[in-house]
Amino acid sequence: MTVPARALANPRPGWTTARSADAAPILVIALAVIASYASGLRGSFQFDDYNVIVENPAVHGLAAWWASMPGIRPLLKLSYALNWMASPAAPGFRAFNVACHVFNALMVYLLMRRWLAAPDVRVPAPSAAPLIAALVFALHPAQTEAVTYVAGRSICLMSVFYLAALVAYTMSRTARGRLASAGLFALALATRETAWTLPFALVLLQLASGGCMGERPCTGGRRAILLAALRNTVPHWLVLAAAIPAALATPGYRRLLAASLDTRSLKENLLTQIDAVRYLVTYPLFTLRTNIDPDLPVRTALAPDLIAQGAVLAAVAAFGVWQLRRHPWLALGILWCFLHLLPTNSVLPRLDPVNDRHLYLALIGPAMLLARVLQNVRGRRSASVAAGGLLMLLGVATAQRNHDYRNEVALWAATARTSPDKARVWNNLGHAHALAGDRSAALAAYERALNLDPAHVKARYNLEALRREER
Repeated sequence: MTVPARALANPRPGWTTARSADAAPILVIALAVIASYASGLRGSFQFDDYNVIVENPAVHGLAAWWASMPGIRPLLKLSYALNWMASPAAPGFRAFNVACHVFNALMVYLLMRRWLAAPDVRVPAPSAAPLIAALVFALHPAQTEAVTYVAGRSICLMSVFYLAALVAYTMSRTARGRLASAGLFALALATRETAWTLPFALVLLQLASGGCMGERPCTGGRRAILLAALRNTVPHWLVLAAAIPAALATPGYRRLLAASLDTRSLKENLLTQIDAVRYLVTYPLFTLRTNIDPDLPVRTALAPDLIAQGAVLAAVAAFGVWQLRRHPWLALGILWCFLHLLPTNSVLPRLDPVNDRHLYLALIGPAMLLARVLQNVRGRRSASVAAGGLLMLLGVATAQRNHDYRNEVALWAATARTSPDKARVWNNLGHAHALAGDRSAALAAYERALNLDPAHVKARYNLEALRREER
């Protein structure tokens, strides 16, 4: 049975999220994620994991965590403390991340059952599109950095509360449901501050589906729908309004903001982020080429390639807005992706201009669009073959990427193949070889780093320290 489009934003009070028909899709999603990520569970801590967890006494117990409060991302750090108490080894941390990813994929499935219920979908019901969208989200290799890389937990754990808030809002039109959604939003913000996009996502969702999904005219027009969306999301806006001064009153967040603003100028960051968004779309998203440390330079001046890239991105965003009335599903998929790249790839600078994990929530939009296109492929067999082949490709790519995370040497060797001209990559590879006891390989990697960047302080220090040990 096709769910009426109006139910996307205003579901019937008696509608339940769990039915016996969902048991098989839920099992498929869980098993697919576990199979794709199994090879990464046995790996070691990597890179920032040491600063954030292994060498950070503030997350080595509940008392230490509590003593470090108030601090940034308190729920994230609480999860680290609980993980450390259960087992300080990396597999336990990774297993928790995988469990979060399974939950998130299931939430995406529940959301897609509503978002893909447009009246202009002319395929026999029930459709496999919600399951396909959830599996694309779950199995895409770009998600590996937010799941297998333990320090990437801030995104996948935040998404647990974020997506649960969306489900609570979407599945209930009661005041109680909206309050529950706002409460989950507060938990998402306490996990990672980039969750601030949620109220905007809810408004976008209602604009795309509030009684006007498909070709039918919107009752009351866009202005009426927008005003209704703002009224329905008042609790979320209040949470956001309270979170901003609370964050600014926290020394850790003030230091984080100051460090961000000192990283580069607003102009340089905006120019760099044009290139960063282009990178995310053309490499990890479409070509499945993942990289934990992309070699993306800071752009300091407007150049022809940036003008062309910026024009294309602006045109795609404008096209998404234009499609809100004609094809709301298309608008939602495009604008969702842009919205969820804003926290990391827009105004505020970051030390690293771009990371694969920034696609985690943004990827829901392309996954929905892909599932919607496959939904309209003529012939059920053709659609099944195309979907099956794509999901197999994604699952294999993710399993292979997880294999890179088996130890630090393997991860940085893979990174050196994709970023061969970045000095930091070779320094990190040298450090990994040194920890593994391979001094000759470490020396060669440090020397390669210094050949690329003679002013690289860490590589020079590490090289000299290693040579002193050999004397």
